[in-house]
Amino acid sequence: MAFTYKHTVRFRDTDAAGVVYFANVLAICHEAYEESLATVGINLKEFFTNPSIAFPIVHANVDFFRPLYSGDNLVIRLIPQQLSGDRFEVSYEVVVGEVVAAKAITRHVCIDTSTRTKTELPEHMKQWLETNRKGAESVERRKSRETL
Repeated sequence: MAFTYKHTVRFRDTDAAGVVYFANVLAICHEAYEESLATVGINLKEFFTNPSIAFPIVHANVDFFRPLYSGDNLVIRLIPQQLSGDRFEVSYEVVVGEVVAAKAITRHVCIDTSTRTKTELPEHMKQWLETNRKGAESVERRKSRETL
């Protein structure tokens, strides 16, 4: 099954109009990313605190299809994909009930933190990508059977 993360929208996530502030959707998606890493056994403290290899986001975007409000119960579906030896992308679907309310993408590049140069993805990230890719593929196969 594809990795899913649940998040209840809080008042702090919203703007003066009472809807989720656009940048906070990316923050919620990043929470899902972090949880997916932890789920496969990646130590988040080691991953984010003074690592020798880092995975900065080099591109991000969000498309909104309906507003998100305080109290909404979100399900974030996360689908990562390796783009090259040193890059990967994570696609997110933000779902409320049965409705896709937003879609987001983050693209990451793997760098050596001491030289700030691109480097090959380490094995633990390749395993994370493969684990989540297999889960996403099985969900897509199930969805295609349901529509037939």
